[in-house]
Amino acid sequence: MTLVREEQPIVTVFGASGFLGRHVVRALAQRGWRIRAACRRPDLAAHLQPLGGVGQIMPMQANLRYRASVDRAVAGADAVVNLVGILAASGRQTYAAVQAFGARAVAEATAAAGISRLVHVSAIGADPASASLYARTKAAGEAAVFETMPDAVVLRPSVVFGPEDRFLNLFGEIAMLSPVLPLIGGGRTPLQPVFVGDVAAAVAAAVDGAVTGGRVYELGGPEVLTFRAALECLLDASERRRRFLTLPFGLAALVARLPGVPLTADQVELLKSANVVSAAAVDEGRTLAAFGIRPTALAAMLPDYAVRFRPHGQYDRDKAPV
Repeated sequence: MTLVREEQPIVTVFGASGFLGRHVVRALAQRGWRIRAACRRPDLAAHLQPLGGVGQIMPMQANLRYRASVDRAVAGADAVVNLVGILAASGRQTYAAVQAFGARAVAEATAAAGISRLVHVSAIGADPASASLYARTKAAGEAAVFETMPDAVVLRPSVVFGPEDRFLNLFGEIAMLSPVLPLIGGGRTPLQPVFVGDVAAAVAAAVDGAVTGGRVYELGGPEVLTFRAALECLLDASERRRRFLTLPFGLAALVARLPGVPLTADQVELLKSANVVSAAAVDEGRTLAAFGIRPTALAAMLPDYAVRFRPHGQYDRDKAPV
């Protein structure tokens, strides 16, 4: 006699409480999944609860550096998503521990639990030969995932923007305090900013099995902008005028080593390379188009959350004409 499973399927999401995580949780909840929101500090994940129905989202403790916690988090799940990544190392949260060792731990635990569906979020620029430790460990994580689970889906987003991002929001905060904005390397680095909601929708679709496994998908927005052009969009949306100060890469790397600077030397290294969807990914259909997603432009979303950087906040936008 075959037992029919009446309850909705379970997906374990590692890194669920982060910037991308909250949007992924919302997208999965809307598709009817029950979600184990696995994170190091589940006590700080209460903001996820309103994203689904009562009892649909369950925060739980897991740390990718400790395999036993990873095994507990995936036990009995139907699918697994790994969103965990760091832009700056801190203490035991090193690039190697989180993005290489951690990715392997998730893949091995998923395979050991007999779960066939794994979605792993990496980043455009992942390269074992990169001068950036971030990019090298992202590449090592991808290799570990495919070595363990050849049918996994790997997603490589470009720079992700959205209301809680730490890219445009960071420079918006700088613009509120400083008369100049730094242009690292002259601001010429090509970027293809992708909306967090589009990335989350792609993750959810991959969990649902909408795309072929065993492939790397590159996710970018509808336009390629230079670093400078992205900051100009931010200034336009926040109605502020700021001068740009060019920082050569070498000088920027030195400044990044100073205490309190919200930038690392490794991030400076990343900005030396274009962060855009490759021609091969476009030709082979390994982009957002494979998920049926039409990418959202930066200009369509930025004014909604850059309003807080205006001199008088939202009231600059909503004030009555004089």
